[in-house]
Amino acid sequence: MSPAAELPEIRTRWSEVSGGIDAAHAYQQRFDALAEQGVDLDGEARFVHALHEAPARILDAGCGTGRVASTLTALGHDVVGVDADGAMIEVARERDDTTRFVHADLATLTLTGQAFDVIVLAGNVVPFLADGTLVDVLRRLRAHLTTDGRLVCGWALPGHQPPGAAAVDADDVDRAAFAADLSLVVRYSSWDRDPWPGDGSWALTVHRPR
Repeated sequence: MSPAAELPEIRTRWSEVSGGIDAAHAYQQRFDALAEQGVDLDGEARFVHALHEAPARILDAGCGTGRVASTLTALGHDVVGVDADGAMIEVARERDDTTRFVHADLATLTLTGQAFDVIVLAGNVVPFLADGTLVDVLRRLRAHLTTDGRLVCGWALPGHQPPGAAAVDADDVDRAAFAADLSLVVRYSSWDRDPWPGDGSWALTVHRPR
């Protein structure tokens, strides 16, 4: 039995469309193929790296197979990756034995004694959360931010979200962030800092503790 098979299942929208360890490997292989084709896959990591010079404490919340987390580690940051998908965590650990990867539910996350300069939710983590948990997730992440830390969320807007993902607009995230005691710093329409609202397909927000 693989380690992922022994982990308790955490139900999210992602868990409804994911498919275990084989699917996690296939997911990573698609990114590997894109990298071999010369596709730029480091936009999220560059954005986060620009927010805080290395070494920073960074939490990749919803890290998947560790693409962003591992890049940030290579850039000199102290990174923890967390994901609710045990198979994704298993693949991340196979690929990177330097970054710490944790299997956990973001809605109940407790990393005792740990605070982060930047927390990032990339790759459509927000619309794949379990329904009704966005405020809880942001509250738990807020609890893990330093007093001058930043919370970064990037996701596809309604009408552009992937299959199985919820329709989450920028106002939804702002309301949840306010309930979680966070204030908006800036909003972009891409990881390259294109001005908001762009073509309406993507939102990228940066919040800070109030």
